[in-house]
Amino acid sequence: MTETRPRHFIDGGEISGGRLVTLIDRAEELRAGRPQEGGSALTGKSIAMLFEKPSTRTRISFEVGTAELGGHPVVLRGSEMQLSRGESVEDTSRVLSRFVAAIVIRSGSHENVVSLAEHASVPVINALTPLYHPCQALADLQTLKQRFGDLNGLKVAYVGDGNNVARSLAVAGSLTGVEVVVAAPSGYQLESEVPARLTEDPIEAVSGADAIYGDVWVSMGDEESAAQRRADLAPYRIDGHLLSHAKHETIVMHCLPAHPGEEITADVLYGERSAVWDQAENRLHAQKALLEYLLVG
Repeated sequence: MTETRPRHFIDGGEISGGRLVTLIDRAEELRAGRPQEGGSALTGKSIAMLFEKPSTRTRISFEVGTAELGGHPVVLRGSEMQLSRGESVEDTSRVLSRFVAAIVIRSGSHENVVSLAEHASVPVINALTPLYHPCQALADLQTLKQRFGDLNGLKVAYVGDGNNVARSLAVAGSLTGVEVVVAAPSGYQLESEVPARLTEDPIEAVSGADAIYGDVWVSMGDEESAAQRRADLAPYRIDGHLLSHAKHETIVMHCLPAHPGEEITADVLYGERSAVWDQAENRLHAQKALLEYLLVG
C-alpha cells in the first residue's frame, strides 16, 4: 500500500486559495457557535505543542482550541525536551509522531520546522518561525472577511518592518485575491520574490487601502539593534497623519504584542477603526478550523 503523507502547514502556501476561503468560512461558523456548541473533531486525539520561543496568543488559542474540539493539548518547552541536550530534530519528529495526532511548533529555526515536517507521519503546523507566521495570516483573512464580506479585490497596506508576518500576509493574500502592499525602508523590505507590491513610501501604500497593518519594530532576536531599528522605522509609524491618507472606512490591524507610541499610536490602536482585538480572537477560530482540516479533512 502507498503511504499517505500528512498535510502540513509550514509557509501557508500548502493550501489552495479556494480551500483557504472555505477554511475561513468554517472558522466563522465556529466563532458563531462558541461557546454553546462543543466540538468532537479531536476527541481521543492529543496535539503536541512545542514552544521554543515565548507565546501568548498562539499558545493560548491552540491550547483552548484543541480542548474545545475535544482533544488534549500537550504543551512542551524546548528546554524541557531532549532537543536541548542534543537529540536531533529528526528523531524528535519520529518519536512525537508515535504519540500524538499533530505537532504545533514555534521555533527560532525555520529549517528545523521544515525538517520536523519532513520526518513526521502526522501534520506539523508552523506556529511561528523567523520566516513565516501562517497561522496569524489565517486570522488576518478571517478578520478581513468579517469586516468586508469578501476577500477578493481588497487591498492591505503593511507598513513597517518586512518580517515573517508581512511575508505570510503576502502569501495568504496572493492566494485569495487580496492585494498586499509592503512599505518598508531599505534594509527592512521583503525579498522581491514575495507575492506583494513593495515600496518605501508608506503614504503611497495606504492610499486606497482597505486595511493598514503594523507589527513591532523590535521582534524577538532584534534586541541588540533596537535603537537603530526604531530610528530607521520611525517614518512608518501608524498614526493619525498616516490614516489621513487612507479611506474613511479603512481599518487598522496589528498582530500584537503592540508597543503604543512606537509602531502605532495609542489613539489608533484603541480607536474606533481598530480591528486588532477581533484579529486576536480570530486566532482561536481560524486555528480550530485549521486543525479540523488537517486532521479530519
